[in-house]
Amino acid sequence: MNIAITDPHLMKSGRSLRSLFQHSFVLTKRSVLGRLRQPAIIAPSFIFPLFFAALGSASFHKLAEDPYFTKNIATSFLNYAIAGAVLQGVLFASISAAADLAIDIEQGFFERLLASPISRTSIVLGRLAGSMVVAMFQVTIFLMIFIGAGARIKSGPFGFLGLVIGGALLSLAMSAMMAGLAIKSGSSEVVQSAFPLIFVLMFLSSAFFPRHYMSGWYRTVADWNPISHIVEGFQGFINQELDFSQFAKAWLLPLAVAIVSIFFALRSLSKRLAGS
Repeated sequence: MNIAITDPHLMKSGRSLRSLFQHSFVLTKRSVLGRLRQPAIIAPSFIFPLFFAALGSASFHKLAEDPYFTKNIATSFLNYAIAGAVLQGVLFASISAAADLAIDIEQGFFERLLASPISRTSIVLGRLAGSMVVAMFQVTIFLMIFIGAGARIKSGPFGFLGLVIGGALLSLAMSAMMAGLAIKSGSSEVVQSAFPLIFVLMFLSSAFFPRHYMSGWYRTVADWNPISHIVEGFQGFINQELDFSQFAKAWLLPLAVAIVSIFFALRSLSKRLAGS
């Protein structure tokens, strides 16, 4: 035991890990406060999802008269719209957060971080953790608004918590992907150019309308679109009793994307450091 405690390699490893967590926490705090101090930037990720949910509920509320819809999908279109609003808000906020990282690179703050005695990995991890914290706050606000409007979560508090965690994991996946793009390009414009693509992918999914009522090529694209499966996992937390399929779609699928995206982000950081 004494050998383990005094081993210089273990002591160095412990200090490095502790420094990584400390630096990541500080950068996470900076990221979260930076988002909250820019209401004009974060507001669209709240306003537009709620607008589309209200529009969809007003336009398609008669779907609740179809026995298939009420038995297999949701008790009301308002309940159905919750998952799409959550997904849309989280994706928009994640892209915006990655654009902030690109702005840090453009304005030279990123270089100052590299010149400081700080863990390089924490630069990425702090930004990703900040996005997850904002996403959890965002999903909680969305759910409170929808519940206040009359929506009900069939699976109760566990479904509420499952949706919050699912939103955080989706934020991690998208933020890591966009952070990798931000570090690789060093341009906020490149990151923001991904917004139309994500927007199109959302509309070609079941985020705003059930796949059961789609047909033709639109249904084919929606069937293959991973966003459809993630949002349907979210919907399961709201409109069904808890089962493994919901966790697989809402948690495991975003987590798998997140692992690949984090590798991409760290790889992009390594290449930027090698070239500097």
